Amino acid sequence: MKHKAWITGALALGIAFGPVGPVAAGGSDIVGGVIGGIIGGAIVNEANRNRTTRTRTVTRNVYRAPSMSSAQREQNREVQASLNHFGWNVGRPDGVLGRNSRTGISQYQAFMDFPITGNLSELERTILTSAYQKARLGGSAVAQTISTHPQGMRGLLVETREQMLGGAGSPKYAGGTIGGLPPEVSEAVFEIARNSNVQPQQLIARSGFVQLADMNADGRTDYLLDTSVLGQGFWCNGDNCTVRIFASTPQGYERNDFQAVGATPAMFTCRQATCQKLDQTAPVMAGAPGSNLSTQSQGLPDTVMASGGPAFAAQLSEANTPTMPSFAAAVPTVSLASYCAKVGLVTSSNGGFMTEAAMSDADQALGEQFCLARGYAIDSGEAMAAKISGFTPDQVTAQCRDFGALLKSEVASAGISPRDVVIDQVKAFVAGSGMSPAQLTGTAKICLSVGYRTDDMGVAIGSALVLSALGQDGYGELIGHHLVRGIGTQERRDLALGWYEKSVTATPVFAPGQPERNALIRKAALVINGHSMTEPAPTATKGAGLPGFANMAADLVTTGAAQ
Repeated sequence: MKHKAWITGALALGIAFGPVGPVAAGGSDIVGGVIGGIIGGAIVNEANRNRTTRTRTVTRNVYRAPSMSSAQREQNREVQASLNHFGWNVGRPDGVLGRNSRTGISQYQAFMDFPITGNLSELERTILTSAYQKARLGGSAVAQTISTHPQGMRGLLVETREQMLGGAGSPKYAGGTIGGLPPEVSEAVFEIARNSNVQPQQLIARSGFVQLADMNADGRTDYLLDTSVLGQGFWCNGDNCTVRIFASTPQGYERNDFQAVGATPAMFTCRQATCQKLDQTAPVMAGAPGSNLSTQSQGLPDTVMASGGPAFAAQLSEANTPTMPSFAAAVPTVSLASYCAKVGLVTSSNGGFMTEAAMSDADQALGEQFCLARGYAIDSGEAMAAKISGFTPDQVTAQCRDFGALLKSEVASAGISPRDVVIDQVKAFVAGSGMSPAQLTGTAKICLSVGYRTDDMGVAIGSALVLSALGQDGYGELIGHHLVRGIGTQERRDLALGWYEKSVTATPVFAPGQPERNALIRKAALVINGHSMTEPAPTATKGAGLPGFANMAADLVTTGAAQ
């Protein structure tokens, strides 16, 4: 019923914004992609307008390329020339940032300790092209850098980055974000790094420094920064070290400061923007009324209860009412953007992406491929969404959020059931949606991009499941990655094998110019499930599938179920 209700609303909204006509023959996925109903009507109308335009100008504009300003094309050429110069070969500079260019950009970002997205921020582009111009101009200073820096020619990139960020050891916050963290949190990371003589990228890579949880129960991620990972120093007072909690609000994030040891989100409770350490008897924010204390603050002294008045006392009384216990495992809240930033740091320190032949860490190898695929998914979906005229990105995001909510049960099933069972469930969703495969494909590709861009794992996983159920098995790689990492679902490495098995033999959808990815993913997936690193990974033979791969997956799932 939930699917039928959604489709009924979609048709109603489609009528409001324009007639829903047939999908244009030969159109791309975006032509039929229905996102909710409001966006769906816009897509169909846009398709009809494009079809009319092509009919009128077919003799002269059959192969007309998307418009791009000459300035943008020239800027893209400079980016491509710069990447080629520093050893990330992306081919002849043509001004079009395609798959090869995105791969080169990702490799550049990994080397420079930037978040690996495949898309350059303005700062990242400026550093890249400025270093390129230095190299072209030459001179004694450039020659000295190249000859003395451990990275050789690429030392110009490192030098340029340090100059723009204020020099090595003195990072400065320049706006924006680091590691996918919100601006308010990023600013705090830079401040802590600046007063601790470490690089901010190194800081966020330390285990326990950034912790994520929904601490004020508003459905959004809150952030805890624990400076104790730096050891005793500027941020510590005795055994206690500074802990900064950023609580989400409709206007952004509010900072709460504490002194604590061994900090975890469970040690604190937040109500809206105000947080409290559970062993304290008063809010830490100056002037905050007692009524702002969370109802989770059980067992507080009578003086605190009195300060909140009868209403507050009643809330605490209700909180102490016995309830039915629940021991179901909760899906951990983890930021994929933050995870990919940490993966990028390790990639950079290793000197580049791992290969099958030189794989020394299977977890890192899968992490690199996960984040690379995420970047491709974001880029592809954004290009498709850009063709929807008349609606803002926020409207598209809202529609995708609804799309993800419809698939909540299927996403949950992915963490407890084998692939074939989950696919059958998603196929039932597809059949009951009343939408054509082309419509659902366009929807899922755009919403996959939105899910990863906004760090909404329910939307991302749900979209990947739909694409897999529609026969595009290459997207199953993403489900395997999520299960390996436990991001957005339960960590089930045994279940991941079933998804990897199908994806590595399917038509590549991520980095298709790198066919060696499949062999690397296959090997790493087997290694993390107990296959010896020294033994050769099973290889595919024509008509024989993956010897040992499927059997191992089945055995592991059976063992996991028995436990």
